[in-house]
Amino acid sequence: MKKTAILLSVMFASAFIYVSCSSDEVVNQADTTAVSASVVIDAINEMDVKTGLTVSNTNPAAKTSETSPGTCANITITTPNETAYPKVFTVDYGTGCTINQITRKGKLKITLSGPIITTGSKMTVERIDYSINGYKLEGTIEYTNTTTVATVPQWSRKVTNGKFTDLLGRVFTNSGTHTIKQTAGVDTPYVLEDNIYEMPEGTHTVTTEKGGALTLTVQETLIKKYSCEYVSKGKLKIQGGYLNGVIDYGNNDCDAKYTYTHEDGATYTLAM
Repeated sequence: MKKTAILLSVMFASAFIYVSCSSDEVVNQADTTAVSASVVIDAINEMDVKTGLTVSNTNPAAKTSETSPGTCANITITTPNETAYPKVFTVDYGTGCTINQITRKGKLKITLSGPIITTGSKMTVERIDYSINGYKLEGTIEYTNTTTVATVPQWSRKVTNGKFTDLLGRVFTNSGTHTIKQTAGVDTPYVLEDNIYEMPEGTHTVTTEKGGALTLTVQETLIKKYSCEYVSKGKLKIQGGYLNGVIDYGNNDCDAKYTYTHEDGATYTLAM
């Protein structure tokens, strides 16, 4: 848990410090800022989906209000009856709620159309006056079960009307859709810590307020362990501005390191 706190604190504090390069190198400041923003945006998207899974997984339908493990917010549950859907979880962080040096404000409205492990069910995460450590987040995440083979649960994660405002007031809009497959922990559906997810395909676009756009596309399946805050393996193709290359997350170790290799072969060692 301490490792997670350190990671997120450093990530937020240095959200727009990406890689040290001289002015004549290929990574210019505009692209650096967009890449850094995209890293933070995607990390927060994962955090909010994780919150949705945690809250809905640990709250019996009969309860109407409680705090969930790892969540300091007040949680209110609205449901037609104990077994019916949809269920609406309002996760209210109020004027500030801090765990592991991460302060959240506002609300997350999480709506389940059915059990998230059931094909066709959808979990929608809506942000209401919501911020994390001063970064304002807007938009909706739709996490839909698209499973066709019972032994390999699958979801689509779609971000719509995404908007990220940094501490300097800079605004980045974002959207994207990814396919998520669960490759471990399938036999223990109500235990999340042993889950391992793969992202075989997807595209995420971040646009600056000046109109510059950066597109990140899965080139080689990304691997994300529920117990780890990092993507531990896989590659992303990055295109936009002067950037045209590949991010490589490494060899499945749970660490913050990754590399960016430009089209001309130049390689940069990076860290979140």
